Amino acid sequence: MASFIKEISFRWSDLDPNFHVRHSAYYDFGAQHRIEILEELGLTLRVMQTQGFGPVLFREECVFRKELKLSDKIFLHTKTSKMKADASRWSIIHEFRREDDTLCAVITVDGAWMDTKLRKLASPTPEIAIEALSIFPKSDDFIGL
Repeated sequence: MASFIKEISFRWSDLDPNFHVRHSAYYDFGAQHRIEILEELGLTLRVMQTQGFGPVLFREECVFRKELKLSDKIFLHTKTSKMKADASRWSIIHEFRREDDTLCAVITVDGAWMDTKLRKLASPTPEIAIEALSIFPKSDDFIGL
């Protein structure tokens, strides 16, 4: 699998005053897709809550290349671009692509796992998180940290 792919539909509320997709909607779609993928891989919100850990982001950045409009047919491609061997730190990229594969935007997030009880980075990384991220497709330029 080259990436997790999801077709997304824009809502009226996702538009800005110029009638294209507002900047913050991109981040919302990326966050939703990450959670859906983790759920699919067995790393559900219930599991994270029960085991007392969850993802924490250090950086979230979007590079906008082509404007998106309400009627555009867009596919969100998600994969890892960097990761430590123990999955304690990672980077995930989301590519917003048109039906013709035109790259419209790229979100990059850098994150780790946080112990929600201690409010510190989880150490060691929970086994289920290692398993889930090991299944994640990797970008062509993937870097092991």
